[in-house]
Amino acid sequence: MFSTMIKPTLASLSLLLCSAAACGQNETPVSELSVTNPLRSDQKDAAFTVPAAKIGNGKLAGIHFQHKGEEVPYQTVDTNGDDRDDAYLLMLSLDARERTTVSALDLDGAAPPTFPDRTQAELSHKINGSWKDREYMEGEFRNVDSLRVPDEHTDHSWYIRYEGPGWESDLVGYRFYLDWRNATDVFGKKRPDMVLQNVGQDGFDSYHEPSDWGMDVLKVGSSLGLGSLATWVEDHALRVETTDSVTSRIAENGPLRSKIRTRYYGWEANDRKTDVVSELSIEAGSRMTRHDVQLSEELPNLATGIVKMETGERMRGQAGDYAYLATYGDQSLADDGLGLAIIYRIEDLIELTEDEHSHVVVLQPDGDNRLTYYFLAAWQQEENGITSPSDFKTYLDEQLQRLTHPLKVKVSAR
Repeated sequence: MFSTMIKPTLASLSLLLCSAAACGQNETPVSELSVTNPLRSDQKDAAFTVPAAKIGNGKLAGIHFQHKGEEVPYQTVDTNGDDRDDAYLLMLSLDARERTTVSALDLDGAAPPTFPDRTQAELSHKINGSWKDREYMEGEFRNVDSLRVPDEHTDHSWYIRYEGPGWESDLVGYRFYLDWRNATDVFGKKRPDMVLQNVGQDGFDSYHEPSDWGMDVLKVGSSLGLGSLATWVEDHALRVETTDSVTSRIAENGPLRSKIRTRYYGWEANDRKTDVVSELSIEAGSRMTRHDVQLSEELPNLATGIVKMETGERMRGQAGDYAYLATYGDQSLADDGLGLAIIYRIEDLIELTEDEHSHVVVLQPDGDNRLTYYFLAAWQQEENGITSPSDFKTYLDEQLQRLTHPLKVKVSAR
């Protein structure tokens, strides 16, 4: 379910008044959270989840969090996929090896604190038009919470704004084509505020041209783009192309995390059919998209990868439980620096390979037919962007350490 908090824009942040902080400075905590950064390096914008059952009376309402007298950004989230929020997602920045305490406080009837949007997910399609063959004529775009993809829909039907769902953080944006291609593309951002709501409104594919917010920076074509779901069949990666039907919905749309859940029914792969649940999520302050995949029927493998570019330098690395396959070079559609990476658990790897269009990572789902991997893009024109292969490698190494050694959290009642 969505967070119930009001979400101001970054532009209005300076006007925010936190009523909870004003009226709750002398409150007694209902619970205390001991939070530790286990790394010998700082962790900025580190997110962690706390079950609601461990906080106060266990009810998911009427709580706010403070650290050193300041409000801690949070949102309510669903951790088991039943569309019922059951936990709090919080975000802190901690110094190396820092251990600190966060207090959970009762709002006692006060208004909850508000936080700026640092993530967003959206899905927008046309209404008040009509289908002619496989094109949607006339009409205007409207944002929706969910969509069953019409049978008439295909690539370039002009029906879905920027051709699929989009999700972004304050650093980067992504979309995937909600049609037979099912490939992921990248929106490079020049500024940290949320921009997707304006993309594709002034012309269906205007985002291919540079603008004040940024642009589409990746040429996908027949490749895996960045992080697209596939399976390895003989000598090539097969995307989720042939299905019986597809639905997609905005599962979370909060200030700290947003998530898109897509269900593919009857994916034809490896001479068998399986249903797929795909969850794509992004957190504030992060370039990484987390991809959680659940199959109804076993497949020999799942695969993902990165589009091949002549100008992209291929890179590999590993640390702790994770490894990455990446490229960096002047491979953006603006002909400047763009880093692309897949991050995966080492124990899940079957092989690294390639086909005509993509560098491919072949992975093994677990015994419950589940798989999690990550992907990210870093564009040179971002605010404080990464501009060299060495800096990109350093950034990726940091992400592996953060995944292997997340914040440690212990909750105690008061």
